[in-house]
Amino acid sequence: MNELIERILELPARQRVLLLVGSVGFLFFVYAYFLYWPRGVAIDEKREQLVALTADRDKKAKLAANLVQARQAVEELRGALKEAIAQLPDTKEIPDLLSNISDAGRASGLEIVQFRQRPEQFKDFYAEVPVEVLVRGTYFEVESFFDRVSRLTRIVNVADIGMKSPATIEMDPVRLETACAATTFRFLDEAERERLAKEREKAKK
Repeated sequence: MNELIERILELPARQRVLLLVGSVGFLFFVYAYFLYWPRGVAIDEKREQLVALTADRDKKAKLAANLVQARQAVEELRGALKEAIAQLPDTKEIPDLLSNISDAGRASGLEIVQFRQRPEQFKDFYAEVPVEVLVRGTYFEVESFFDRVSRLTRIVNVADIGMKSPATIEMDPVRLETACAATTFRFLDEAERERLAKEREKAKK
């Protein structure tokens, strides 16, 4: 080692400078090749991973926020479904509902001349239950009847209202015959929906 140093010192100044510069350059190359560049690649990879993880975190944060909103929407839909179920009776409740409509007419002071249920009209998941109604009474009694029907817990649509044959008795108010179509609705059970689906498939063929 000492001999190598002595030989270097014996070299001309220019060669010693070139040798020193070359040695420094070689050391720099070794450092860059084995340490700096690999670490630079690793740093770039880590940086890319950080960007990807940050994007993934933001995406999951948005999904979490949407999940909360989706759960709220589901709860609202469940509430709306419960309200709809409460307003649309099933088959067993239809007689009671029709009885309530008839009772509303009598409670209003009307004479029930006709109260006849018509065949049901089937839709996708519910059935319309139409009823022909003919009552006799004063205009205000008819108005009271419609008001009572509108305040029933079940959905009842009243349409095709017609008034005729006014009749008067001395000292009594005018009494009218009022005809209308009262329509309520009910949910179809699973068996009914399957049967309707099969019937529609057969009709298409």
